[in-house]
Amino acid sequence: MVDLDDWPGSGLSDEELDVAYNVRRKAGPELFERHMARYRAESESAVDGLPGHPGIVYDEASGERLDVWGVGDDGPRPVFVFLHGGYWMALSRAESSFMARALYEQGIATVVPDYTLAPKATLEEIVRQVRASIAWVHRHGREHGLDPERIVVGGSSAGGHLTGMTMVGGWQEEFGLPADVVKAAMPFSGLFDIRPITRVYVNEYVKLDVERAAALSPALLPHGRRCPAVVAVAEHDGTGFVEQSRAFAPLWGAGEAMVVPDRDHFDVVLDLGDPESAPFRTLLGLVRSL
Repeated sequence: MVDLDDWPGSGLSDEELDVAYNVRRKAGPELFERHMARYRAESESAVDGLPGHPGIVYDEASGERLDVWGVGDDGPRPVFVFLHGGYWMALSRAESSFMARALYEQGIATVVPDYTLAPKATLEEIVRQVRASIAWVHRHGREHGLDPERIVVGGSSAGGHLTGMTMVGGWQEEFGLPADVVKAAMPFSGLFDIRPITRVYVNEYVKLDVERAAALSPALLPHGRRCPAVVAVAEHDGTGFVEQSRAFAPLWGAGEAMVVPDRDHFDVVLDLGDPESAPFRTLLGLVRSL
């Protein structure tokens, strides 16, 4: 039984929780906008001229779409499914394909799904949509140049939380998927126990109570099969994200969290577009181990 009153930061004041989890304020408006501009510019550059299949509807119920990038003529490629961040209420697939070219050059395809943002969608619905995108890759990936037996999932911030919600057990059967559909995972700066969100500004949009937050927390859910995973976080991340990553990595059997030096909450994941970076090499190792 989960103790609903015992969660990370439960003894902190609202102001202290804001310091721990309000990474946009920590960055400041100028640096935040510079990061967002990099997301857009590097994504546009990465997919310019890249073979792929953009704009595919993966979920008939919501009409949400995904982009497939970096397919080749060498048969179905292993696929990295990237789930964007934005605290479940911002960003889209258009800013989230910055790793596609670097992965393409290593024989790996990239899939970037959209999901309906809060408050238009509940977090339960967002999780369902993300899981539906994994189901689409497994069922239809081969006809689009993807190997459904080599799916690696990753994401940043809220996307790290959503990555965790694809790693846990108990949901795959509902979608007609094998328990090991996700073969490996690499969440960045994720939230794995989201009960603290009930007391920060984000809850104006996601509208969670503690009980619902607990039911949507990967750290508190049955793990099922533990896929290989690397839990990454930035050295200069929000303290809440650092603490959650450090706690989730050993819980998942992934050893210690990978702390990326000289990076903050927003630019750490951009290292996936740099073939020389440690995060990119780590992801490459995960994919090639399959």
